[in-house]
Amino acid sequence: MQNSRLSSSFFLSDVLEVAPALVGKKLVRCFDNGEIRSYRITETEAYRGEEDQACHARRGRTQRNRIMYHEGGVVYVYFIYGMYWMLNFVSSEKDFPSAVLIRGIEGFDGPGKVGRELKLDASFYGESLLNSKRIWVETATGPVQYACSPRIGINYAGEEWMRKPWRFSLIRTTNR
Repeated sequence: MQNSRLSSSFFLSDVLEVAPALVGKKLVRCFDNGEIRSYRITETEAYRGEEDQACHARRGRTQRNRIMYHEGGVVYVYFIYGMYWMLNFVSSEKDFPSAVLIRGIEGFDGPGKVGRELKLDASFYGESLLNSKRIWVETATGPVQYACSPRIGINYAGEEWMRKPWRFSLIRTTNR
C-alpha cells in the first residue's frame, strides 16, 4: 500500500477519534531547501472544546485560538516560553474548537523538540494539511498499538481535566 495524504474527512471527526488515529501516521515536512523528511507520529494529546478546561478555547474565541474554530484539517501553532513552537492539528466540525497536540515524532520526544525539528514558525498558523506543500500527514502501513494516559502539564485545568486519558502514545507497529 502506498502512503497517501489524509483527507478532510479524517480531520472532521471528533478529536477523541483523531488524536489516537494519528498515532503511527507519517508526518511529512518539506523544508525550505527542498529536503523532504517523514516522521512517524509517536504521541498526541486531545483538547476538546470550550468545556475542556485544559483547552485554549476554554475562555471562548480569541485572536490566539481563532483557528481552532475552523473546520478540521488546518495547523494551529503557538509560541511558548519564548522558545518553542507547538504543533497542533485542528479537528472536528467548524465552530467546535478542538485540536490535537503533536507531543512526539520518531526520534523527538516532547512538543518543543517536535517544533524545533520541523523548523516551525508563525507562518504555519492556519496552514491546510490537505494541500500544503510544506507539511502534511500520510497514512502508514501496519496496525498500531497505543496506550492512553492522562494529559500532562495542565495542572491549571483542575483534577477532573487532568485525569482525562486523552494522551495517546505509540507502543508498537507490526510492520513499517
